[in-house]
Amino acid sequence: MPAPATVLVVCTANICRSPMGVGLLSHAFAGQPEPLRSLRVVSAGIYARDGERVSENSVLALRKAGIDISGHTSRQLTQAMLDEAFAVLCMAESHRAMILLQGDPAPRNVFLFREFLPGNAEREIADPYGGPLKAYEAARDEMVEALPSLLEALKARLK
Repeated sequence: MPAPATVLVVCTANICRSPMGVGLLSHAFAGQPEPLRSLRVVSAGIYARDGERVSENSVLALRKAGIDISGHTSRQLTQAMLDEAFAVLCMAESHRAMILLQGDPAPRNVFLFREFLPGNAEREIADPYGGPLKAYEAARDEMVEALPSLLEALKARLK
């Protein structure tokens, strides 16, 4: 297999939700058989400024799950990232809409992080930016809830 396939996690500023998504997905992939184990996970923001530190509450929310994302710094989403991605996972419909509007060509592999949950579960993950730690923990828990269905969907796409 050539370079590992890349999963790109996208939010607004790449300092809260998408870094948490990367931490959780990387942790989940590490416990999976191939080919999921070899997937590379990166993140970016629709309106990110390169080099911003991850929010402290994002770090704390994941630290409680045993995952360290303290070294993360933000990156602006680029067309090259979209072109390289095997799958693009967005936190909200507005992120997907912006990617589909500005992508050239518009990628066909853009999904919501919670898109594959069964039933009528909420599909978007609210932005906790500036909120209390509980808001970040809620975002983390919504991502954790989505992991089993997301892993199955990604596994099916790899076949």
